[in-house]
Amino acid sequence: MLCLLVLTLVFFNCDNDDDNADNQDDCNFAGFTFLDASDNTQTLIAESDLTTDFYYTSSNGPEVEIYKSSDPGNFWFVTLVVTDGETGGGQLSVDGTIYNVNVTCQRAGNAIGEEFRYDITGSGLEAEYCVVIDLYH
Repeated sequence: MLCLLVLTLVFFNCDNDDDNADNQDDCNFAGFTFLDASDNTQTLIAESDLTTDFYYTSSNGPEVEIYKSSDPGNFWFVTLVVTDGETGGGQLSVDGTIYNVNVTCQRAGNAIGEEFRYDITGSGLEAEYCVVIDLYH
Protein backbone atom coordinates (compact mmCIF):
# COMPACT_ATOMS: atom_id res chain seq x y z
CA MET A 1 0.00 0.00 0.00
CA LEU A 2 2.72 2.49 0.92
CA CYS A 3 4.71 1.64 -2.21
CA LEU A 4 1.60 2.54 -4.21
CA LEU A 5 1.50 5.84 -2.31
CA VAL A 6 5.07 6.68 -3.29
CA LEU A 7 4.49 5.73 -6.94
CA THR A 8 1.31 7.79 -7.01
CA LEU A 9 3.14 10.81 -5.63
CA VAL A 10 5.95 10.42 -8.14
CA PHE A 11 3.60 10.40 -11.15
CA PHE A 12 1.10 12.98 -9.94
CA ASN A 13 1.87 16.08 -7.99
CA CYS A 14 0.10 18.86 -6.25
CA ASP A 15 0.45 22.51 -7.05
CA ASN A 16 -1.18 23.97 -3.98
CA ASP A 17 1.53 26.54 -3.41
CA ASP A 18 0.67 28.76 -6.37
CA ASP A 19 -1.86 31.60 -6.46
CA ASN A 20 -4.34 29.55 -8.52
CA ALA A 21 -4.87 26.74 -6.00
CA ASP A 22 -8.43 26.43 -4.64
CA ASN A 23 -7.17 25.88 -1.12
CA GLN A 24 -4.53 28.61 -1.14
CA ASP A 25 -6.17 30.45 1.76
CA ASP A 26 -8.23 27.72 3.39
CA CYS A 27 -7.49 24.19 4.49
CA ASN A 28 -10.34 22.63 2.49
CA PHE A 29 -8.62 19.26 2.10
CA ALA A 30 -7.46 18.09 5.51
CA GLY A 31 -4.81 15.38 5.69
CA PHE A 32 -2.03 14.31 3.33
CA THR A 33 -3.07 15.23 -0.22
CA PHE A 34 -1.89 15.61 -3.81
CA LEU A 35 -3.37 16.99 -7.03
CA ASP A 36 -4.05 14.23 -9.59
CA ALA A 37 -3.67 14.40 -13.38
CA SER A 38 -7.31 15.54 -13.71
CA ASP A 39 -6.72 18.49 -11.36
CA ASN A 40 -8.66 16.85 -8.52
CA THR A 41 -7.35 16.89 -4.98
CA GLN A 42 -6.86 13.35 -3.67
CA THR A 43 -6.58 12.70 0.06
CA LEU A 44 -4.18 9.82 0.69
CA ILE A 45 -4.44 9.92 4.48
CA ALA A 46 -7.30 11.73 6.17
CA GLU A 47 -6.47 14.21 8.93
CA SER A 48 -8.42 12.00 11.33
CA ASP A 49 -5.77 9.26 10.84
CA LEU A 50 -2.84 11.63 11.40
CA THR A 51 -1.41 12.84 14.70
CA THR A 52 0.38 16.19 14.78
CA ASP A 53 2.84 16.92 17.59
CA PHE A 54 4.14 20.48 17.99
CA TYR A 55 7.33 20.42 20.04
CA TYR A 56 7.82 24.06 21.01
CA THR A 57 10.50 23.17 23.58
CA SER A 58 12.47 20.65 21.51
CA SER A 59 16.25 20.61 21.95
CA ASN A 60 16.47 21.38 18.19
CA GLY A 61 14.17 24.38 18.55
CA PRO A 62 10.47 24.27 17.70
CA GLU A 63 9.56 21.36 15.42
CA VAL A 64 6.54 19.53 14.07
CA GLU A 65 6.10 15.78 13.76
CA ILE A 66 3.14 14.36 11.84
CA TYR A 67 2.56 10.62 11.75
CA LYS A 68 -0.05 8.12 10.70
CA SER A 69 -1.82 7.24 13.94
CA SER A 70 -2.28 3.58 12.99
CA ASP A 71 1.30 3.14 11.70
CA PRO A 72 3.57 5.72 13.40
CA GLY A 73 6.83 3.84 12.82
CA ASN A 74 6.42 3.54 9.06
CA PHE A 75 4.73 6.76 7.97
CA TRP A 76 5.88 10.06 9.46
CA PHE A 77 7.08 13.55 8.61
CA VAL A 78 9.25 15.86 10.72
CA THR A 79 10.49 19.42 10.16
CA LEU A 80 11.91 22.44 11.96
CA VAL A 81 9.98 24.72 9.59
CA VAL A 82 7.30 26.13 11.89
CA THR A 83 6.59 29.74 10.91
CA ASP A 84 4.30 31.02 8.17
CA GLY A 85 6.20 31.53 4.89
CA GLU A 86 9.34 29.77 6.11
CA THR A 87 11.13 27.26 3.88
CA GLY A 88 13.63 24.59 4.81
CA GLY A 89 14.11 20.87 5.03
CA GLY A 90 12.32 17.93 6.52
CA GLN A 91 12.16 14.17 6.44
CA LEU A 92 9.33 11.97 5.20
CA SER A 93 9.31 8.27 6.06
CA VAL A 94 7.21 6.00 3.86
CA ASP A 95 7.22 2.31 4.72
CA GLY A 96 10.50 2.73 6.57
CA THR A 97 12.31 4.53 3.73
CA ILE A 98 13.32 8.06 4.73
CA TYR A 99 13.26 10.83 2.13
CA ASN A 100 14.80 14.28 2.58
CA VAL A 101 12.23 16.81 1.37
CA ASN A 102 11.92 20.55 0.85
CA VAL A 103 9.28 22.15 3.04
CA THR A 104 7.28 25.37 2.75
CA CYS A 105 5.08 26.34 5.68
CA GLN A 106 1.90 27.90 4.30
CA ARG A 107 0.04 28.18 7.60
CA ALA A 108 1.42 27.94 11.13
CA GLY A 109 -0.38 27.33 14.38
CA ASN A 110 0.93 27.46 17.92
CA ALA A 111 -1.74 25.78 20.05
CA ILE A 112 -3.81 22.60 20.15
CA GLY A 113 -6.60 22.81 17.58
CA GLU A 114 -4.79 25.26 15.30
CA GLU A 115 -3.68 24.34 11.76
CA PHE A 116 -0.34 23.68 10.13
CA ARG A 117 -0.19 23.53 6.35
CA TYR A 118 2.90 22.34 4.50
CA ASP A 119 3.85 21.95 0.87
CA ILE A 120 6.54 19.28 0.55
CA THR A 121 8.64 18.46 -2.50
CA GLY A 122 11.44 16.02 -3.17
CA SER A 123 12.35 12.91 -5.14
CA GLY A 124 10.01 13.99 -7.94
CA LEU A 125 6.95 14.40 -5.75
CA GLU A 126 4.89 17.26 -4.42
CA ALA A 127 2.26 16.83 -1.77
CA GLU A 128 0.57 18.77 0.98
CA TYR A 129 -0.13 18.29 4.65
CA CYS A 130 -3.01 20.22 6.16
CA VAL A 131 -3.38 19.18 9.79
CA VAL A 132 -4.58 20.32 13.20
CA ILE A 133 -2.20 20.32 16.18
CA ASP A 134 -3.14 17.41 18.45
CA LEU A 135 -0.33 17.54 21.02
CA TYR A 136 1.75 20.48 22.27
CA HIS A 137 4.99 19.98 24.19
